[in-house]
Amino acid sequence: MQSNMLRRVALIVLAVLNLGVVRAQEFRCAVSVNYQKLMSTTQSFESTDKRVFDNMKQALEDFINQRRWTALELSQQEQIECSMSLILNERTSLTDFKGQISVQLRRPVYNSTYTTGLFNYIESADFIFSYNENQSLDFDPNTFYSNLSSAVAYYVYVMLGIYFDSFGPNGGEQFFEMARTVCQTADAQQQYKGWSGRESQKARYWFMENHTNSAYADLHMVYYEYHRMGLDMMTKDQPAARKNIIAALGRLQQVHKTRSGLLSVQQFMDVKISELVSIFTPAPADEQKQVYDIVKEVSPINAAKLKGFATK
Repeated sequence: MQSNMLRRVALIVLAVLNLGVVRAQEFRCAVSVNYQKLMSTTQSFESTDKRVFDNMKQALEDFINQRRWTALELSQQEQIECSMSLILNERTSLTDFKGQISVQLRRPVYNSTYTTGLFNYIESADFIFSYNENQSLDFDPNTFYSNLSSAVAYYVYVMLGIYFDSFGPNGGEQFFEMARTVCQTADAQQQYKGWSGRESQKARYWFMENHTNSAYADLHMVYYEYHRMGLDMMTKDQPAARKNIIAALGRLQQVHKTRSGLLSVQQFMDVKISELVSIFTPAPADEQKQVYDIVKEVSPINAAKLKGFATK
């Protein structure tokens, strides 16, 4: 079933803008709302507040899972698996909060039971938003309704972009353009932190910018070569698959040479480093050395995890 699903998704990428009727929504996202810090501080917290956070969790799951984000026609087996956590650090009023968002995206690998991480990111702890359990979460990419719905929608489009980039050349390009629209609409409010590239190198702006800037166009091919031409081929031809993964890392290295410190490059290495250790531990010494040299240049902090490869 899984191999058929992967072939279908790869074909769907080629027709992603068709105006078909969606039979199943795109996501199967598990949402959690962590309010432990509110309970352990001097902030007012009552047992009845748990209902608010349970409703917040359900509202976010419905927002992500019940909404049509694309024109794709998917079956339930083809839904995208991900998880999102909302970590609450402060509560300044009954409806106003400060915290951070954590996002994890996974992808099945062809002809196996293995799922690979695509995106694993946690924001800095300065996400300010309002939530009223008596109001629905509204969203339109060209209209700003709330910081909560815009931020979640932004990450939905980033996940769609990365996911479909991994199945077809530039397969996610249009979703990153949607992330750009959401980002620009929210930033125009000049009301909330996290949207402007002028703020920090971890602002939401940068994931969108990295994947829509033509100077870093190879980022799209990195995901395709690593996953479709690499991981998906592991059960068929491991030497060829490893070669393609090294080629993908080489592309990532070239993007890094264009501009060092890109948020998307670092996120890729952070989520893939353990997988690279597993893939290349049984590989020939020359392949291990190639991987180590690339990682050392692109993400020195992760190179220590490939320490054994350096002496090959």
